[in-house]
This record gives sequence, structure tokens and C-alpha cells, in this order.
Amino acid sequence: MARKKAASFRCPTCRKIVLADDPDIPFCSDRCRVIDLGKWVSGGYVISSPVNDPESGGLPQHTNSGRAGDPESEDHGRRKPN
Repeated sequence: MARKKAASFRCPTCRKIVLADDPDIPFCSDRCRVIDLGKWVSGGYVISSPVNDPESGGLPQHTNSGRAGDPESEDHGRRKPN
């Protein structure tokens, strides 16, 4: 009888092969999971283009006028990614 090969993935942090039955999937270890979380928290991952709402005719949901004092243009204390 032929043996079925277990599905495998690559860890998104270190690219090591991870089997589908690994408890840390999609990461190879808790260390890689924490590294990935740190990237999210520090703003290392960003959306590269505006998200368009198809119900609004394809226009971005929020527009930024850039005027001083305008609540839409304030960053509310958030750091901008480098």
C-alpha cells in the first residue's frame, strides 16, 4: 500500500520546513511566532496600497485632506513605519 505524504509548509519567519501536524504551524517554533508578532506590533507589516470598497464605487473609504487640525489627517499618536 502506498504511503501518503504529510503536507508541509515553510515557516514564514525562517523558511524551515514545518509539517502539517506540528503544533506551532505555520511557524516552526514559538521563537519564530514571537518574532512575527514583534513585526506586527512594530509596524513592520503594512498594506502597500489603499483598500477600496466596491460598494462605494471603488473609491478609498477614507480620504486624507492633510489640513492641520483635521481629525482625518491626525495620526492619533501612532508611529509611521520607516
